[in-house]
Amino acid sequence: MSAKLNFQRRFSALLVYGRPPLVFGGMLCAFAVMWTRSPILYTIGVMLLVISMSFDLIDGWLATRFHLHSTLAHLADRVMDKIVYSTIFPLVAVGAMWRLLFTSVAGSKAELLHAIFVLILCVTVLIRDNFANFMRFFAMRTGPEPEVKEFTRLRTIVAAPVGTLLYAHAFFVTGGPDFKIYNWVSHLGNLPLRVLFLIEIIFLIINFGSIAAYCRKYGSYCLDEICDEDERLRRHILSFFPNTLTIMNAMMGLLAVLFAYQSRIREAYLFLIGAAIFDKLDGALARKLGLTEPYAEKEPSRRISFGGILDDIADAISFCIVPAWIFYLSLKGVSDPLILQLPAGLVAWIYILLGISRLVYFTFDRTPIPGFFKGMPTPAAALLVTAPLIMFNQTIGEASEWTRYWGVFCFGLMIFAAIMMNLYRVRYLHLGRFMDKHFWFGRLNVMLLIVSIFTPYLGYVALIYMIFYVLSPLITRRLLPNQTEAAEFYGSNASKN
Repeated sequence: MSAKLNFQRRFSALLVYGRPPLVFGGMLCAFAVMWTRSPILYTIGVMLLVISMSFDLIDGWLATRFHLHSTLAHLADRVMDKIVYSTIFPLVAVGAMWRLLFTSVAGSKAELLHAIFVLILCVTVLIRDNFANFMRFFAMRTGPEPEVKEFTRLRTIVAAPVGTLLYAHAFFVTGGPDFKIYNWVSHLGNLPLRVLFLIEIIFLIINFGSIAAYCRKYGSYCLDEICDEDERLRRHILSFFPNTLTIMNAMMGLLAVLFAYQSRIREAYLFLIGAAIFDKLDGALARKLGLTEPYAEKEPSRRISFGGILDDIADAISFCIVPAWIFYLSLKGVSDPLILQLPAGLVAWIYILLGISRLVYFTFDRTPIPGFFKGMPTPAAALLVTAPLIMFNQTIGEASEWTRYWGVFCFGLMIFAAIMMNLYRVRYLHLGRFMDKHFWFGRLNVMLLIVSIFTPYLGYVALIYMIFYVLSPLITRRLLPNQTEAAEFYGSNASKN
């Protein structure tokens, strides 16, 4: 029995310590591919990373299955992980630039956008890895023992496959032999940019989610170590996290404009959805961390805070400027004479100014209604006016006769949404809090969004969904907190969040 256990431990050690040589071999193959453009070396490099990825998955299963946990084994596994991902992701970033310079012929702007996004993704992965190591260090010193199950770690499930996929795409070389292995690998290297962007956006969100999970699990121990019962310092440090989410809101908006410049309105719309999610999370996180509660000592409350100003600036960028910018970019490149006569620039400026005026009113409103917005909220208006631009962009690519009709519709919808944002007598339900209260409703909407992303009907689903929200005051006005029960319900919900 001891001989069998010894074999299992040696085999597990082979899986752990065998990954860095495999990745190093893949790096050498990548250098050789950039120098010689050999399909054989490209295939060998991809296969080495596939084997390394398999080792990364199997060693955790083997350790869990046979209870081979030991302090040295886990430390060695984490060190090997850092070596592997510190090698593969910078290599992938270099490979994306190499493919852009030496292999892309058509669509170089799209390849450039993808190369920049891959670089951002690789930097995020390395930052997340070092941040997780820092938080685990505090957990080992002052808190509980860190999680040791391999399949609970982000890198084991997602990072290795994504790194291998990006490697296969970045160093792809045509003209290889008619072998089954090369044909299989070439499918990975020829994935459409639309699919790669979708995978990378999801992976980026997972990395930020992993950072948030580490903060939630081990953050209190770090704060106890740093603040030493200084409540004011603790709040200043905690405010960094909702402010970071607010900045990510603005970054999502700017990325949406970057994709819109490449006529990728569908991907731009996904980034606007991400901006709306971050806009919801920053306020919820601030309430969760107790940052909205007054200090224990008495001091005059401030109506305007740094976080509030930052949130208004981010909302103005993502939900006022960006939708108008995307609208103007979409209409100005159309050759239809009717659309060219439309004052798209003027309407874009009207939308921006009315959107900002709505944000100003929301900031200085002294009589807010718990659970409701006065006028259409800017995130909803942004998602409403951008959704038909997806279909408009599709008709341009197909040279369809529907281009004119969609263009006129988008033009009129911009004016309509700008007006609806400033009709303060119309009360719109706070959809984020409603989803938090009714989990079935939130899950149904998330499932519908995920399914529509993988279909050609994302724009139609989003437009229909937002039209229902525009008409929702006809029903939800009966829920206004003008009755005692409704007031208590929304007031308690606001205090919890």
